[in-house]
Amino acid sequence: MKKNKRSFEIALSAIACAVASVSLTVGSYVDVLLASGYLVAVFALMVPLSQEFIWGDALAFLGAGLLAFLFCGFSVIKLLPFLAFFGLHPLVNFLQKKYVKKKWVHLPVFLAKAAWFDGAMLLAWFVLLPLLGGAEHTWYPYVEQYLYLIVFLGGTVLFAVYDYMIFLCQKSVNRIVARIRR
Repeated sequence: MKKNKRSFEIALSAIACAVASVSLTVGSYVDVLLASGYLVAVFALMVPLSQEFIWGDALAFLGAGLLAFLFCGFSVIKLLPFLAFFGLHPLVNFLQKKYVKKKWVHLPVFLAKAAWFDGAMLLAWFVLLPLLGGAEHTWYPYVEQYLYLIVFLGGTVLFAVYDYMIFLCQKSVNRIVARIRR
């Protein structure tokens, strides 16, 4: 039975890696699909976690990042938000759900994840804005003036909704993969 479980872990992780790397590659080549490429890759990385395959998920994340990096012509710029936050977030949520049992600990964990999200968004802003030509727009001086307020207030509220929805999506993925397993 152990060999069966190991092969199932490898298969789920390989499928997750393939789907994530393809969606990241397509999102990198078609700018309009970049955010949806991140989202599909996040959903793909939830598949190994549905069977509690932590190492399979970690290897699928690394493999997807490496393959997307190779397929995108060795450019890490558009992959940076995924590598810095979105790809690791399902794993962190899984670990939080599995190991954090006391109610009062959830608030510090959420605040740490929100700070991580805000930092990743600031990193993406400073790296991707020059690439996308955002400094030439008329709204740029206003956003630049209130950037930290926008990111830390608006980003934290947006993250709270995103984090809750990712927990719900993980439950849905768990149910779907449980049906496949039977």
